[in-house]
Amino acid sequence: MKKRIGSYPRVRIEGGGRTVVSQAGGVLLVETVRKAGLDTAISAALTPWRKTRAVHDPGKILLDVALAVALGGDCLADVAMLRAEPAVFGPVASDPTVSRLIDTLAASGEKALRAIRAARTEVRQHVWRLAGREAPDAGGTVTVDLDGVLVIAHSDKEDAAPTWKRTYGHHPLMGFVDHGPGGTGEPVAALLRPGNAGSNTATDHITAAQLALAQLPKKYRRGRRTLIRTDSAGGTHDFVAWLAQRGRWLSYSVGMVITDAIHQQVLKVPASAWTAAVEADGEIRDGAWVAELTGDVLDGWPKGMRLIVRKERPHPGAQLRLTDADGMRLTCFATNTSGRPITELELRHRLRARAEDRIRAARATGLRNLPLHRTAQNRIWLEIVQIALDLLAWMPMLALTGKARLWEPRRLRLRLFTAAGQLVTTGRRRILRLARHWPWTGHITAALDRLARLPNPG
Repeated sequence: MKKRIGSYPRVRIEGGGRTVVSQAGGVLLVETVRKAGLDTAISAALTPWRKTRAVHDPGKILLDVALAVALGGDCLADVAMLRAEPAVFGPVASDPTVSRLIDTLAASGEKALRAIRAARTEVRQHVWRLAGREAPDAGGTVTVDLDGVLVIAHSDKEDAAPTWKRTYGHHPLMGFVDHGPGGTGEPVAALLRPGNAGSNTATDHITAAQLALAQLPKKYRRGRRTLIRTDSAGGTHDFVAWLAQRGRWLSYSVGMVITDAIHQQVLKVPASAWTAAVEADGEIRDGAWVAELTGDVLDGWPKGMRLIVRKERPHPGAQLRLTDADGMRLTCFATNTSGRPITELELRHRLRARAEDRIRAARATGLRNLPLHRTAQNRIWLEIVQIALDLLAWMPMLALTGKARLWEPRRLRLRLFTAAGQLVTTGRRRILRLARHWPWTGHITAALDRLARLPNPG
């Protein structure tokens, strides 16, 4: 009896297979592009940058790079993944052609950025209409989370600088539409900043909020139905005043720094004024209480602002700060939402932590580093990253159900996109057959069926 040596079977490898398609699950993204009308919108937006007698459409080139990033690429050269599978992704431009387009768009500055962003706005409205009850505005409101991201630079790139975490790189400010507990989220703003950009810079928060609002349907660009959430970096007089400005009337929930005045006010809150905090399921949150502050601490802030403080027993091993009191960790936020219990408002603000999940997904989707040298080029790269993240949010929203809709990019790639297939040509039809034994083939085929049932754009 011959005993097998090793834990894995030995497989003989031979090249030359012609009908095998790698990244076959990427057809989910291709179909999402088609149903959303993203290909035609981007192509129309970039028409001014198409040269006479050009073979490749600039919109298709940009979208190919975004698809490569969505599939796990992190530089322009990774578009080679798509070029290797023309049966699924069509003709793909060469690396020099891709680089020349990025340089051309970067040289156009704000004009190219505005064109790309306008196309994304148009497509986003269409996708939300297709999603219906699964859309982030299904409840009649939209929540936008603003948060900063530190992107490490390993070389001397333009505007790279030391960061507040003693690293070196850039400090973009991003905005994400929250899809709630049943979904993920999609990017609506990305403001590229040097690594030493301040966290509490009000002008940057205003610019990021303007970019985010421009991506929303027109009815959500002003009014109480749109909620802007930030951490304490957004708790500045200028930014809060901008949000509450007459005629804009946006709802806000922004973190606040515990100043000495707020700390002294907290010490005066009687025990009877503290209310037990709650969890998302309605249960009492153990060891946490909330109270609303009034009086002099609101002087100088916009009319109608409410200041809510939360105290909680720190986790084991956590270090208390000077602004904490009586062995309790203190946090504070401001909002202009009235008529709702402070426990509900505090829970709503605490759910801003989902923005950290969106940042983790962005890091895994092209934001691990900025691959280009010039700032103008990296601004185009940030738009590409946002398109990739849009697709990774829209595809689950339109085609997946249950827990699969919550899968983050890494899991989508491992389970769905990397599935291999066999391309079969019968008559004039090309059929992509997926492996029957792959555990998630059912998810892919069911998702493709749902996309096929959606109406075609236009």
